Order: sequence, then C-alpha cells, then structure tokens
Amino acid sequence: MKTRDLLGFSLGALRGHRLRTWLSLIGVAIGVASVIMLTSLGEGARLYVTGEFSSLGSNLLIILPGKTETRGAMPVIGGAAHDLTVEDGEALRRRVPQIERVAPVSIGTATVAYGDRRRDVTVIGTTHDILEVRELRMGAGRFIPEGERDAPVCVLGAVVQRELFGNQNPLGEMVRLGDVRLRVIGTLAPRGTSIGMNLDEVVEVPVDTGMRMFNRTGLFRVLAQVRSHTAMEAARRGVLAALKERHDNEEDVTVLTQDAVLATFNKILGLLTAVLTGIAAISLTVAGIGIMNVMLVSVSERTTEIGLLKAVGVTTRQIVHVFLIEAALLSTSGGLLGLAIGIGAGRFLQHLYPEFPVQPPWWAVVAAVGVSLAVGLLFGSMPARRAARLDPVEALMRKRA
Repeated sequence: MKTRDLLGFSLGALRGHRLRTWLSLIGVAIGVASVIMLTSLGEGARLYVTGEFSSLGSNLLIILPGKTETRGAMPVIGGAAHDLTVEDGEALRRRVPQIERVAPVSIGTATVAYGDRRRDVTVIGTTHDILEVRELRMGAGRFIPEGERDAPVCVLGAVVQRELFGNQNPLGEMVRLGDVRLRVIGTLAPRGTSIGMNLDEVVEVPVDTGMRMFNRTGLFRVLAQVRSHTAMEAARRGVLAALKERHDNEEDVTVLTQDAVLATFNKILGLLTAVLTGIAAISLTVAGIGIMNVMLVSVSERTTEIGLLKAVGVTTRQIVHVFLIEAALLSTSGGLLGLAIGIGAGRFLQHLYPEFPVQPPWWAVVAAVGVSLAVGLLFGSMPARRAARLDPVEALMRKRA
C-alpha cells in the first residue's frame, strides 16, 4: 500500500464512525484548549505585572521606612525606628552621586469639593521631581513648582477635573481639600491605573502641605531615579549607607529595585504557569486514553478488514501504520481544534478586559499541538500492535463464525 492509500483508508475508517471520531476530537480539543487558556492567563499575568512596574518609571529605587524582616519572595517590612523624612530624600540627592532625582511621597485620602460638587480622592504629597520620576504628563497648566514644598496649590487628575469642573477651565480656581483651600495650578493628562492606584483620581499637592493636612511626620516612601541602569546596585548601597548614618547608625529602611521585584514576580508566575500547565496536561492524558479506547474498539470491529488486508499481502508494518495514522489524525485534528478554541477564548477574554494581556506563549502553542500528536501516537500504538498481530485466517474465520 502506498502512503496515499494508507491515508485514504484511515480517513475512510474515521468517516465511517463519525460520532466516535467527534467524541475523540472533542476530548483532545478540550485538553489542548485548557493548556492554551491556562498558559495564556499565566503569561498574561506576567506581562501585566511587568507592564505595571515598568509604568512606575525607569531606573527606579523605592525606599520604604522599616527594615525587611525576612529574605524571600516578598519582603515583610517591620516597624521603623525613625521616620523617613523629606530631609532624608534631600540628603540622598546630595550624597549618592548615582541618583539623579528624588521624589518624596506622602499619601492620604480626603474629600475634594468645588461648589456643590465633591468626591473622595487620594491625596499625594510630593515635589516637582515626581513628574519625571513617574513619567507623568501635564494636561494643562503647570505642576508643583521646583523647590516648592509648602504652598496652597494643587494639581488635579483627569477624572477629578472632569467631575468637578466639566468643560470649565479649572486653572486658577479654588477647591476645598479636606479642611484646606487650595488653588488649582494644573491638571494631569489621563494616565489610568498603575500598581493599583488610578492616577486620574488623585490630587497632587506639595509634600509639606500634604503631611500637614494628615498630621504626618514621616513619608509613605521615597522614589529615587538612578542615572543609569548599570548604577542601580551602587545607588542601592549608597542609599542604605547614607540613611544608616542619618538614622543613628541603624539600618531601618528597605530599598527595592524594579528588577528585583520583577524577578520575584516572574519566578512566582512562572511556577504558577507550570503548575497550571501540568493540570491541563492531565486533560490531554485523559483524551489519549479515550483515543486508545476508540482504537481498540475499532480493531475489534474491523477484524475482517484487517484479515483481508493481510490476506492480499499488506505487511504487518503497514497495518501498524494504518492505525497510527488514524490516531495521529484524531490527535492532530483535535489539537488544532483545541488551539483555535483556546486562542479564540483568549481573545474574547482580552475583549472583556483590555488592560489584561491574554496571549499564549509560543512554546505553549508548539507544545500543546506537539504533545497532542505524541499522545495520539503513544496511546494508538497498543491498538496498532494488536491489529498487526491478528492472524488473517483467524480474522476471516471469526467473521464467518
């Protein structure tokens, strides 16, 4: 038998048992679709986290009050013996040559009001440098002036501006933020959510103004922008040394780098993706067992055909090839169907949640289709060998009986 004859014979056998063929196809398709969807979610989570941290800015050190208590995936911040102050940030600018900009950050919540319109907002107390450190853009007006730490002025996020002023120009208008009256000097361009905070729903004020509003003595954190990526480690060591000296020779701050945090998340999400892939692979194994059962039933039902083929001179190897081709056709077709379902479901999920990047990694696509074919061949080999061992005379006599 030629290869074309083997393929035609296998296709004819599959078409002759359509219900059984479709059930086998669906079994493999579900397994492959599960692999594609779960790896897509894992990869999407990794890309989302990477994008979120990248949106913080480039070459960034995040300085938190309190010392890391344990080493591991996520730092556990203990209590701080000393407050992290604006003066600490200024000292870092002077004493750590690798640092280009420093932005102190204090955070609180308050109600902002203009006329009879009001809403709750997050209030960020900071300085002019945060504009470059966080790569923010102005929509109108100007940001907090350089060197200004305590002034009755504010900058509104895009959503806050729209809800308080509508189409009216807010520049120069007075708003009430908590118990303080502030003049609006600028508005931010729309930015969206970054690391869990919607920057369109904030009000930015000078750092001392913000700390006085909420009766704070210490900062929430300090963001330091390093001059180059290669200087990150030197800058981190310099920050720790400078603050240790300022805080009575006590190391009571934690310095995080974007690379370290991203590496930790990538490790966690990579492990999660591997676990999800393993769970999904169980579906492929179950589908492979289904293919084996289908092929075993096919062997028992086609005993006469096998006997006739062997009687007319078809070799044992060709008989094995017939059944292996059937198994390969089932598993490959099911794999491609599952691939289409998985990618389609991912795109639908992407349509529902545009901010979450759902896409399968290339290795998952190759592996899912390759494994589905391998599963078909593996579980189809036993029925193929069983068919090849049939004696043609016994096979024909069994049908006559």
